[in-house]
Amino acid sequence: MNETIILQNEYATIRHNTQFDYLHHTFHKPISGEPFRSTMNMALDYLRDHHVTKWLSDDRKNAEFTQADVAFAVEDWGPRAAETDWKYWALVVPEDVVARATMTEIVQVFWKFGIKVAFFNNLPEAKNWLQQQ
Repeated sequence: MNETIILQNEYATIRHNTQFDYLHHTFHKPISGEPFRSTMNMALDYLRDHHVTKWLSDDRKNAEFTQADVAFAVEDWGPRAAETDWKYWALVVPEDVVARATMTEIVQVFWKFGIKVAFFNNLPEAKNWLQQQ
């Protein structure tokens, strides 16, 4: 596979799939606070600088978002993301049902920004959808 590793640490891996030109983050365990913010900011900087239009989020191992993280995502990060070329988001939802529920507010904001969001329970289906966009 043609990919560039942008970040790899205990919380997350961020890759750029250069064959299909999408950003792909994988959370390895629950992430919140500063590790979440710095990871997402790094990914957003890369997305903006490289004019990537697609994003694949593998959030299966993530947990419920804190209110502070939701506020960051919808009030700070989201508006900055809306100023990029981002158009398509394939989201592999967390295994934890409560964690899935906390994503609703975040996803609704991105719909309003005009980003087409599709939800998946498994990674292969998400990749397939994103590659078709």
